Amino acid sequence: RWGKLCKTFGVNGTEIKVEWGEAVDPQAVADALKKDPAIKAVYIQASETSTGVAHDTRAIAEIVRSREETILVVDAITALGVFDLKTDEWGIDVLVAGSQKAMMLPPGLAFASVSDKAWRLADKAKNTAFYFNFKKEREAQQKNQTAYTAGVSLMIGLQEVLKMLKAEGLGNVFARHARMAHAMREGMKAAGLSLFPKQSPSDALTVVSAPAGVDGQAVYKNLREQYGITAAGGQDHLKGKIFRISHMGYMDTFDVIQALAATEMVLKGLGHPVKLGSGVGKAEELLLAK
Repeated sequence: RWGKLCKTFGVNGTEIKVEWGEAVDPQAVADALKKDPAIKAVYIQASETSTGVAHDTRAIAEIVRSREETILVVDAITALGVFDLKTDEWGIDVLVAGSQKAMMLPPGLAFASVSDKAWRLADKAKNTAFYFNFKKEREAQQKNQTAYTAGVSLMIGLQEVLKMLKAEGLGNVFARHARMAHAMREGMKAAGLSLFPKQSPSDALTVVSAPAGVDGQAVYKNLREQYGITAAGGQDHLKGKIFRISHMGYMDTFDVIQALAATEMVLKGLGHPVKLGSGVGKAEELLLAK
């Protein structure tokens, strides 16, 4: 996605390609920067919903922060509110996220954290954009205004979300996501299923490889139609090969249990020889041991 955006805006970029389901090796980023000292920005995803992989944002930030004229831009849309991202401590220059994932709101709000280094480079940049212009937004924010029409109703909702997160405590929020994710992953494996990510799975969602002879699209469609559980299928060349279940935001123990139980029943109904209760039992053990 970052590559497509760069091409759209006429920006020359170097893409670090890895197989879907694998995390980017931070050393590959270091090698790319060494090979091309003119690189001005490094764009990464903290968490990928298409594959279920979390990238090592902290290690990549450590590599980029030593370069005075290079910034790190992080897509944290499915990471914000799921796991910790220390923007200042790690050296994340621009972090962008949205309201529609773990922030538990409808789409329509975007969030951005911008470092002093990023502002310095932005002030020197020749930006012809009208919308999504950080400099215009900064000027408005300094006057306690917004540069463009604000989503006031969503901002009121955001205030309530922030109250919920503060009451639970960020550390507890991150721990809850990690606990739900671990139970979901181990439950899927106990049911005889394979996870799609080969390494570094994200706590935002669980991505499961469809068993041989089972259409991943049929799994997520039947989850919705038979049991009212909204999941997702695969994208591009992964269509029909995987299914994805989120555990971001307002999730608790029985959301995980229900999703696992429904998955087992759907697979059984599709003719896959799954032992009913195998995944559910494993998840229950893990969630009780919290």
